[in-house]
Amino acid sequence: MSPVSGVVDESTKLSKLLGARSAGPLERARDLHTVGDLLEFWPRRYLEHSADLSNLHVGMYVVVVARVKTSGTRRTRNGKEMFEATITDGSNDLDLAFFRPYGHRDVLLPGVTALFAGTVGIYKGRWQLAHPAYQLMEGGLGPHGTDRGPIPVYLQVKGMQNWAVAECVRIVLDHLDDEGVPETLPAKVRLRHGLPGRLDALKGIHVPTDFAQVQRARHRLRYEEAFVFQTLLAQRRARQAAERTRARSPREGGLLAAFDARLPFELTAGQRAVGETLAEELARDVPMHRLLQGEVGSGKTVIALRAMLAAVDAGGQAALLAPTEVLAAQHHRSITTMLGDLAQGGMLGGSEIGTRVALLTGSQSAPARRRNLLDAASGDAGIVVGTHALIQEHVQFQDLALVVVDEQHRFGVEQRDALRGKGAQPPHVLVMTATPIPRTVTMTVFGDMETSTLTELPKGRSPITTHVVPADKPAWVQRTWERIAEEVRSGRQAYVVCPRIGDDGPAPSGSPDDEELADAEAAEGEEAAPRPMAGVYAVEALLRENPALEGLTIGVLHGRMAPEDKDAVMASFNRGEVEVLVSTTVIEVGVDVPNATVMVVMDADRFGVSQLHQLRGRVGRGQHPGLCLLMTATDAEGALERLDAVAGTTDGFELARLDLELRGTGDVLSARQSGGGRSSRGMGRGSFRFLSLVRDEEVILQARDDASALVARDPDLADHPELQAAVREWVDEEQAAFLERG
Repeated sequence: MSPVSGVVDESTKLSKLLGARSAGPLERARDLHTVGDLLEFWPRRYLEHSADLSNLHVGMYVVVVARVKTSGTRRTRNGKEMFEATITDGSNDLDLAFFRPYGHRDVLLPGVTALFAGTVGIYKGRWQLAHPAYQLMEGGLGPHGTDRGPIPVYLQVKGMQNWAVAECVRIVLDHLDDEGVPETLPAKVRLRHGLPGRLDALKGIHVPTDFAQVQRARHRLRYEEAFVFQTLLAQRRARQAAERTRARSPREGGLLAAFDARLPFELTAGQRAVGETLAEELARDVPMHRLLQGEVGSGKTVIALRAMLAAVDAGGQAALLAPTEVLAAQHHRSITTMLGDLAQGGMLGGSEIGTRVALLTGSQSAPARRRNLLDAASGDAGIVVGTHALIQEHVQFQDLALVVVDEQHRFGVEQRDALRGKGAQPPHVLVMTATPIPRTVTMTVFGDMETSTLTELPKGRSPITTHVVPADKPAWVQRTWERIAEEVRSGRQAYVVCPRIGDDGPAPSGSPDDEELADAEAAEGEEAAPRPMAGVYAVEALLRENPALEGLTIGVLHGRMAPEDKDAVMASFNRGEVEVLVSTTVIEVGVDVPNATVMVVMDADRFGVSQLHQLRGRVGRGQHPGLCLLMTATDAEGALERLDAVAGTTDGFELARLDLELRGTGDVLSARQSGGGRSSRGMGRGSFRFLSLVRDEEVILQARDDASALVARDPDLADHPELQAAVREWVDEEQAAFLERG
């Protein structure tokens, strides 16, 4: 390889530095094109200079350091010579088989230590590697071939052995200096926390001399990630604090007062407190940016509606953004029902002080869409409920005063801001989620917003009991269907939730809806089982054939149905005409049928902890106790632990912490902050590379304080160009994700 001319930095192409033979597999297998890409391809783990052969299984790709215990050649049945060896970690053995002995028998002698890589198989009841790759340990495997530091193990790169990847990284690092690796963290911050420089940290990750160096490097990179992101949030907070808008206070004798007078129930202490907070912030000339989180059924919708009525009373409009058409229609229906004649402003029989509630979705009929667009633009509709259709350019408001975003985790910052941009002046913003959020996530993901939490449930909510049902026990399964029949024949209703639509439904038109991809919620790192998932249509047919359910009215609901068909099914279920609703997770949020008391979740192991908690929140919403039955055929220990955890508590915050521990930060961040990122490497902006929102609360707090102080001194980061570039990368990927979803 010829010497590389010019300065090498993170933008340098690997093909220029390594040559096509080495760069090719890295590009094809892991999408690594530049020096920066390769440096972000962190080792999955590290090996000491001794093996651990105690936890092998068939098909496992292993990279181990081990000593040759025995070796020799033998003749096969057809007379050909082969070479065999046994390697050991001192307690456990692993056999090696080479069908061509040449080049191996004079090298792999008893007592030799080497690094071996291959796929585990089994032969005559013993673990075996057939024709593995290996590298002798003579001289060491460190950056200069002499040290005995931890050995990095990377994700497998097709066409390259682990040590070849490590050697490519070493070549890259040998060509780099501090000039080629921009320093993101300010010097004062590094000095205050005793953090190594960025280049030293990258060397500590890829070519460590000991495990202590790995830990120091990881801590530095954890802090860097937290600091860059907290700087972004601090800039957003500073910009928001500098914004000015029109204060919105409800008028006496207006819509809000009329609504409160008609409420058929008493607000909880928590609802009253949050309502007072919202009223105070709406009455200021600084735009409100508040996150409202609360358990399923804690009464967030009533709080949001009261804030929207306050905005309408003040002469403005409110927009409610929902993630699905089913949820948008449900919100529209529940708001108009709660308001009664107050939602019929200017119409025959409507209240003199009333307004209108418009609904905008992507699949509305043209006449309905034109009418609702006109009501929004003219201001006749004080409240406009809709899906992503609200964000489209041709949607206009006369005076948008308040934006409410429901199920915030389904949207990105860019989508929220696109709706905010429809106001003549910055509108107030309230985002809601029924998914409880641990404190570290609130600080990190929603750190540009103030937070309110509802912890108590309104009066009248009933307890929910949850049980796990083994699908391989026919008697248990049959008892499940009998239990549904008992509830229905007592005058109540049931949900049966499936992870997919199935092959008997209508052919998909374009990409499947988000709510149909429930299996993506399964815990990170857990391999999907080969068994097929339960589909809506197959389960519907199964239930119709079951004698226990004979005579019951069974309906079907999923995201690919025509909007009018979905509305008709939900309306029938609301009226009690459909007794058993077989559905995908389209009913996960917002659906409120107090008469529904029992839910069966098919293939429950395919759902995440938080999603299961959300789903079961659809029952127990009335005077009768709720029952949730989690049916599963899995025998995977991790999946069963998840299901047992859901069955063991209804504390959403406890389950949210568990979900975060199980699945990491990827889903939490990806929905709000990024799209795929560098998913082929597993290191994209959709998830933090090193920072753990479970363990690193102290790091996040330190970074938040440091970032806030720095932004107060240098709001535009003019004195910190490297940090400015890192922040801009987050923003750019965030915008790209918005365009992908939009």
